Amino acid sequence: MSEAYILDACAILALLKNENGADVVDSILVEAKNDNCAVSVNKINLLEVYYGFYREDGKEFADRQIRAIRESVIKIIDEISDEVFVEAGRLKATYKISVADSIASAQTLVSDGILLTSDHHEFDAVEKMENIRFGWIR
Repeated sequence: MSEAYILDACAILALLKNENGADVVDSILVEAKNDNCAVSVNKINLLEVYYGFYREDGKEFADRQIRAIRESVIKIIDEISDEVFVEAGRLKATYKISVADSIASAQTLVSDGILLTSDHHEFDAVEKMENIRFGWIR
């Protein structure tokens, strides 16, 4: 496999809600199905997706959306390694980003992957100062 893509909540929401940028995420998932790349999401980032759907659409809908992710080629990372923990703490302390976004950023940095996101508000400053590769979906 050539690339490792890390999804943040924005990328998953774009896909599930068929928002602008969903086509970018979908094309990468097709590549993952063909074993040309790997795609993962940290469970903390998936929590953002779940609680958003739960709040807006109810438990049953939120459960269905998470089940769809679990049944896809997206690997769910269930733990935070010590290296990701330290990098996430550093990124959170340095930039005005959420805990979940610090974890996605750190996971991307540690795995030398590409962070798929649309969240310029959170990540533009990080992109300018850090050695993290971003795949902007919009």
